Amino acid sequence: MLPDHAPDEDDGLDTPLPPQPVHYAEQALLGALLLEPHRLADITGVGPDSFSHHAHGALFAAIRSLPAPDPGRHAEDAGWLTAVLTTAREQTRGLTASYLHTLVQICPRPKHAPAYARMVETDHARRTLRLHAHRLQQTATDTTLHRPVSATLAEADALARCTDGLAARFPAHPGSLPRTPTPPPSNTLGDRDEETLDEERSLLATATAHPAEAEQMRWLTAQDLTHPLHAGLWQCLTALTRRGAPVDPVTVLWEAQHKRLLTTEITPRDLLDLLDTPPSGSPHYWGERILKRAVLTTAHRIGTRIAAFTDDPATTPYQLVVGSRRALADLASLRTRWERANHPTPPTGPAHSRTSPPPRAGAPPVTTPPSPRISR
Repeated sequence: MLPDHAPDEDDGLDTPLPPQPVHYAEQALLGALLLEPHRLADITGVGPDSFSHHAHGALFAAIRSLPAPDPGRHAEDAGWLTAVLTTAREQTRGLTASYLHTLVQICPRPKHAPAYARMVETDHARRTLRLHAHRLQQTATDTTLHRPVSATLAEADALARCTDGLAARFPAHPGSLPRTPTPPPSNTLGDRDEETLDEERSLLATATAHPAEAEQMRWLTAQDLTHPLHAGLWQCLTALTRRGAPVDPVTVLWEAQHKRLLTTEITPRDLLDLLDTPPSGSPHYWGERILKRAVLTTAHRIGTRIAAFTDDPATTPYQLVVGSRRALADLASLRTRWERANHPTPPTGPAHSRTSPPPRAGAPPVTTPPSPRISR
């Protein structure tokens, strides 16, 4: 019995998983083209790199590189098949004439070649999206990067462009929401580890000591803090500063009482000790570190989510598009707030000139003393 798997130079060294459906779609497409080479003109959206197996891609490249034979002569002469085999062997070792016969025998209907090609194109799109999702995950957790947030956002942009490409190639259809279960959260980025909690404590202490600076940090939200108590205290601080109320450990404690943050395990003394810790650094410094961690954590979570979509064979190409775009939307607001934190918008308002405008012709010059309301 002829083998139904593609030859490979490492064949037999490992125990591979059972072939996936796309393997048979690739074989059917190649078998159709070997039987009826003229059908290559009907194949679009597929190239050598679209195949999951290198030997299949090499065969497709060989078929595409050689002129199609005369149909009548091809039915009686194996010369074109020999030329395909010789050309493909330049790219992959171990390819045999018997495997080409296997491909021919496996193909159910050569006229279905465009359908087989669409299957190959679909699986290639899935693998490409998975590759971008994995790159996003890896970049978000790479501690060697000099500017990890910029690199991570660049990978997110590349993933978004890949998603847009899929949307252009695969039409929308009803019921487009993926049903893949959400992967459980991972602790890859150290969520809720001691370093993270120390940064959040430092933010709260410095913000209590310097409320004016904290009031300008509209780019940081309670959702960026990992500990529920810390998130609640940040809400208390921002509520006080935006009301123009006095801010110190006692006033924050009073606000925390209204937010139901006090429990049998978290006493007023505990909160006072946390808020009255001698601060080091500034609220902006600690807030930026917390926001940075939130961006990277969210990006890693998005990459994991999209990778899960691609691993689910029941997810259609357009479901991949919809699910990926919804996942990436979670990063949009964080990106905006990160840009605000690093490139704060200058205060808007009328610019005050040091010189008076020139007087109108014929009007006596008038000298106006500087207004005491204008502050330097």
